[in-house]
Amino acid sequence: MATELLNKTPEVPDLLPRALRDGEGRIMLAGLGRDELAQALASIGIEPKKIRMRVKQVFHWIYNYGVTDWDAMTNIAKPLRETFAGAFSLARPEIVERLISKDGTRKYLIRMAPGIEVESVFIPDVSKTGALCVSSQVGCTLTCTFCHTGTQRLVRNLTAQEIVLQVIAARDDLDEWPTTQDVRKLTNIVFMGMGEPLYNTDEVGDSLDIICDPEGLGIGRRRITVSTSGVVPQIVPMGARTNAMLAISLHAANDELRTQIMPINNKYPLAELMQACRDYPGLSNSKRITFEYVMLKGINDSPKHARELINLLRGIPAKVNLIPFNPWPGTDYVCSDWSTIERFSDMVNAAGYASPIRTPRGRDIFAACGQLKSDSEKKRASTIRKEKLAASQIALQ
Repeated sequence: MATELLNKTPEVPDLLPRALRDGEGRIMLAGLGRDELAQALASIGIEPKKIRMRVKQVFHWIYNYGVTDWDAMTNIAKPLRETFAGAFSLARPEIVERLISKDGTRKYLIRMAPGIEVESVFIPDVSKTGALCVSSQVGCTLTCTFCHTGTQRLVRNLTAQEIVLQVIAARDDLDEWPTTQDVRKLTNIVFMGMGEPLYNTDEVGDSLDIICDPEGLGIGRRRITVSTSGVVPQIVPMGARTNAMLAISLHAANDELRTQIMPINNKYPLAELMQACRDYPGLSNSKRITFEYVMLKGINDSPKHARELINLLRGIPAKVNLIPFNPWPGTDYVCSDWSTIERFSDMVNAAGYASPIRTPRGRDIFAACGQLKSDSEKKRASTIRKEKLAASQIALQ
């Protein structure tokens, strides 16, 4: 055994109860932060004066090089690597499904643990860079009527480790190790996947510390966008904690309509939401808030609605992302006509707010905005529908 181990038999107690474990019961280190790595190494008897150095080494190999084999950590002595390999795992969670759209969008269904599956999506742009859309919860407590994820019950919040592992899985798939290479595809992170990030603020904040660490994944905080449906009390604290860019899932500019399609507006009406936006730390013309607005035919797409939006945003450094509605099974909504979307965009642009129309990406693999829903939940819903159909057929006999 390496001399820096204390003179005792290494044991790994359940000091990290939420850390993922592999099939052999070993703690999975990928996705953990520096403090958690230090706890893990201390648990097998690494001398306290050596822990900081070893954490730095292991952290660098995991997050800068993406290694999955202890033998790759060549600056750590072989006996110590063998000790680490007996206690810890560098494995990844299972990618249950990987789909690639005809437009290059990639969707990953990742099983973190039994019954815990999340979807994340890599969206390339014309410059051959791209953003990874990550999930913060399994399911969602919000019931926005136009969103497929909103039809899935909340299973639980994701841990910081599970959020970071979505980034690691994408880097694996895109072959982007080490992270210091000159040309990278994955350059931005958006918290716009399954769940409401501001109902999971501690884990989201901790995950950003790992994602943005310059000695690891190295993605700058100005390249991170956290999107919220409007959890007002957490907006300013999240900005102060993370220094991330903010996006507001708005979709209507008057309280009556917004409450109809986004029930969270009952609790946090527009006046409170917009004040929180004005108070967002660092808000300026170089750090604008993005307001997301899904275009629903005959619901929120008229010139009147555009004028309401312009008045609502007055005085706030902002841009508006107009999102053509992406259909999903069972929805009653229809996407606005393209000419209607363009007219809406022209009005908002004329008022001084950039309003790009987001090109739908990944629709053919259900990876577009508002379409995410974990596979296990889809199968559960399908089973329920089949059971109901069978019961109704029996009743008719």
